[in-house]
Amino acid sequence: MRHSRLFPLLGLLLATLFAPVALRAGLVWTPGTGWQVEGGALAAIAGEDGRNALDLMNRARTAEEAGHNGRALRLYKRVTKDYGKSIYGPEAWFRIAQIRLAQRNYAKAFEAYQQIVGQYPNYEKFNDVIAEQYRIASAIADGARRRWLWGLLPGFPKRERAIGYFEYVVANGPYSDYAPLALMRIAQLHKRFSSKIEAVDALDRMINFYPQSILTPDAYLRMAQVQASLVDGPEYDQFSAKESATYFQDFLILYPKDPGVATAETGLHDMKTELAMSKMKLAEFYHYKRHNYIAAKIFYNEAITTYPNSAVADKAKARLEKIAPKLAEQEAAAAARANRIEPPKPKKKKVLWLF
Repeated sequence: MRHSRLFPLLGLLLATLFAPVALRAGLVWTPGTGWQVEGGALAAIAGEDGRNALDLMNRARTAEEAGHNGRALRLYKRVTKDYGKSIYGPEAWFRIAQIRLAQRNYAKAFEAYQQIVGQYPNYEKFNDVIAEQYRIASAIADGARRRWLWGLLPGFPKRERAIGYFEYVVANGPYSDYAPLALMRIAQLHKRFSSKIEAVDALDRMINFYPQSILTPDAYLRMAQVQASLVDGPEYDQFSAKESATYFQDFLILYPKDPGVATAETGLHDMKTELAMSKMKLAEFYHYKRHNYIAAKIFYNEAITTYPNSAVADKAKARLEKIAPKLAEQEAAAAARANRIEPPKPKKKKVLWLF
């Protein structure tokens, strides 16, 4: 999982380093005048190439406006192939993505937007691209499906794909408003698919990378709840219970006025009870199965220390009172053994043989 998240980021880095630098000027379309570069220029490329590129863009948009999407796509693709390094390149990809999105072809729409991210990092509508990618990922996560046979036959939902798309959103726009939103959706989807370790990873990134986000309190609470769901019971390792209790405590300290305080207090109580019960289980084992009251005393005391003033602590105190007489006998016997001085064993004399 960790390696798979590196691919979008690595791809973006390489594309940014080697991509042609796009102009920051923007294109504006009006039916009467066609495409114009902001500021009034009719073409962004000098000479015949400029006229050809502009002609293709105008013909493509006219076809698009008339509902001839197949023709529009072919013309826009010619622009990306023949004039991809010009100002028309990213705009052609943007229009391709918009057409694909209207067709509910979410995969190809996302890929078209990704072409912009990789090749045109200075594109003036870059933030819109990230927003559209987030919208596609959200639609798929919510069950949106591509339609086949002219929109009559729905395809199968591919919610798992949404996780990968959200990861691209985080990598493409780490400083955008959509990155923390994407991480929260990633965690939600992983939890839905019972991939709780991956959900914890996404929430951990959310908390560490975006501590000032308005979503961070919710991330703390969800992290604590996911960790709590990993707890198998007091008989097992209590790492998840400890982690959950820590996040509940952090939440209560950092966000004392948050509406989730009551939920966090209940969760913290449950996790501290779980931890104390794990000590009680060990104490009961030594008490009843091994009759080792010295070991039982250690774990009863740990149960009390783990969650003082709780029902578990009261039970542990009662057990300590119950075993007190036998505990005193075992402690006295142990002390006697420790103080007993055994006489040194006589050394064997060495026999020397003379030949």
